[in-house]
Amino acid sequence: MKGRTARLTQGDYKRETVYDQSPLEVAKQFEDAGVSRVHLVDLEGARRGASINFEVLETISGHTNLEVSFSGGLYTDGDIIKAYEYGAKSIIAATIAAYRPDYFSSWILSYGRERIMLGADAINGKVAIRGWQKDTEIDLFEHIEYFFNRGLKYVKTTDIPKHGTMTGPSLELYKEILERFPQISLLASGGVSSIDDIEKLRELGVWGVVFGKAFYEGALNLKDLERYLVSA
Repeated sequence: MKGRTARLTQGDYKRETVYDQSPLEVAKQFEDAGVSRVHLVDLEGARRGASINFEVLETISGHTNLEVSFSGGLYTDGDIIKAYEYGAKSIIAATIAAYRPDYFSSWILSYGRERIMLGADAINGKVAIRGWQKDTEIDLFEHIEYFFNRGLKYVKTTDIPKHGTMTGPSLELYKEILERFPQISLLASGGVSSIDDIEKLRELGVWGVVFGKAFYEGALNLKDLERYLVSA
């Protein structure tokens, strides 16, 4: 947010916490701990419907060896191309997939299923978009199925009420997604508070875990993360 490291609680822009470390400083800490990929969200872009923090993406991509998954306000082919030009390894898009599913499907074909990820974040099983500021009546599982049948490989799912709460991830939700779509690569987000949570998600078969607040608030120690990554 405005080039700074920030977190929201349950997607609420009025419940923003800004941290002292720059996004690059945080990214370097993750890299030093053995993390290979970061999920970078342009919070302003998600709210406004147009990405504006490309400079942060460029800085992290240019000064680390991390693979960056970028999201927030990506609506057009021009947005995708610009994100790649600034160093994104892949992008995650949510709102355009809800508004124009055929267009998003064309991205999977045009740019490749390794570089296009679906953001399917939900409240009570219904997809939320525009930085989680707008609810829809789109069923989460039907939404994933539509794109899975069109070649989708990666989906990032956040149980929004869990986001930023550090109360533990929604294991049953992710279990159901993987049971319905065993071939999908799932990124689980929301509620992660410890290495134990990450291990539980790994045991479910989750491909990746997104965490943030647990690190910024000191509940998830980078030394413990480093040891876990080595053992895993």
